[in-house]
Amino acid sequence: MAHPFAAWLERARYQKLAFPAAALVAGLMILLSELAYHGADARLTRLTAMDQARYELLRVLRRVTDAESGERGFLLTGGPEYLAPYQSARADVFDGLQKIEKLYRDSGDAQAEAHRQRIAALVIAKLSEMEEVLRLDASGARGTALEMVRTGIGRDQMELLRKEIDQLLKQQAQASSEALGSVYDTLLMGRLGVAALTVIGLIVLSGFLRVGRQLDRQRAERQAEAQAERERLEREVQLRTADLTELARHLQTAREDERARLARDLHDELGALLTAAKLDVARIRPKLQQAAPDLAPRLAHLVEALNSGIALKRRIIEDLRPSTLNSLGLGPALEILCQESGERMGLPIDARLEPVRLAPGADLVVFRVVQESLTNIAKYAKATKIEVQLCTEGDWAVVEVRDNGVGFDANRSTRGSHGLLGMRFRVEAERGHLEVLTAPGRGTTLRARLPLMPTPEPMTDVDSTLPAPEHAAPSPGARA
Repeated sequence: MAHPFAAWLERARYQKLAFPAAALVAGLMILLSELAYHGADARLTRLTAMDQARYELLRVLRRVTDAESGERGFLLTGGPEYLAPYQSARADVFDGLQKIEKLYRDSGDAQAEAHRQRIAALVIAKLSEMEEVLRLDASGARGTALEMVRTGIGRDQMELLRKEIDQLLKQQAQASSEALGSVYDTLLMGRLGVAALTVIGLIVLSGFLRVGRQLDRQRAERQAEAQAERERLEREVQLRTADLTELARHLQTAREDERARLARDLHDELGALLTAAKLDVARIRPKLQQAAPDLAPRLAHLVEALNSGIALKRRIIEDLRPSTLNSLGLGPALEILCQESGERMGLPIDARLEPVRLAPGADLVVFRVVQESLTNIAKYAKATKIEVQLCTEGDWAVVEVRDNGVGFDANRSTRGSHGLLGMRFRVEAERGHLEVLTAPGRGTTLRARLPLMPTPEPMTDVDSTLPAPEHAAPSPGARA
């Protein structure tokens, strides 16, 4: 079966002129649209400049009027508070004249530029007239200044200024109307071009819709195949992860079993050897004290060495497999561990331990987590205060080891350091969760949560609920 896209290409081979014609028309429409856009953009930019120039003209006229009002108020009252509006308006007028000059210089309209020059000259003349009046008043010729105001020169200048601004605004209004008409024509051409381009696009698009639907079906099929492959790979990854997890759990269990075996061997064989040696020393000690008193110090040193060896043997055995955990339970075992660790580190450990009910494997996990944490604190933390807490929260047992040491960056892993990773795996293997809260210089808090062992329900007396048995039938070998 031929591919649908190949069939479509085969049909398109007989329509060689269709695509070049559509491409030519589309190119012409795009060119027309671009020309219309640039023309409309230029006209709209000019309209914007005209509006800004109109605003600046009106603003200059208003500020000239404000300056004249400030001058007249000062002449009538003599109050200096009228000079501040005059000075402010004067500065704004010159600023506005500069903006108007730039706007009309960029527009390139010679007639508007002529009006602008006359307006600037009238404004400067009006300001000069006001400045002269104020200068005369400041020199003591107040009467001359008032007489100059009464002559009406300033009024005539303001009338000429208003007429020039009105003529320029009328010219701008006519130019704006023509520009708007041109913009509307450009927009109409753009509409026609877009409509024609839309029709051509629909014609071309209809030829691709069928190919697009076919491609969509093929894409959906490939996506379904990819999804099936992804699900297969995920299942395989889950199976491999489960196998690796089971293998790691088996290795951990084998490690603990090997520790227990080694602890038993040390206890049985090495313990027997050290005990026998100590008993032999005890037997020969009285004889040596009588026969060779000078060997008594060496004999005492030998006894101390044997006692140290026995203590070392006990400590190694406890490190390998804590006997107190099986004989006394988790709480006493942790209390002894904290006491011995505190003695080795030379600082007391605040241990707050509540009785909890955990599985035997979880008991060992909690003990190892606390043991590893105290070992890390002794090696790296430089702490002066250590707290160990064991409590229950709902259906969870929570063990927490906290110190005020130097801390570390938990997000930065150190090559070859697997202590935290091993503790995390131990806890998660018992369906628990391990959390490490630390930062450089802020100490470390290690918190582990493990599920409590459910309390067994009390068993009912099955015998009392059963009916009383009837007389048993005699066995075949019984005799009456």
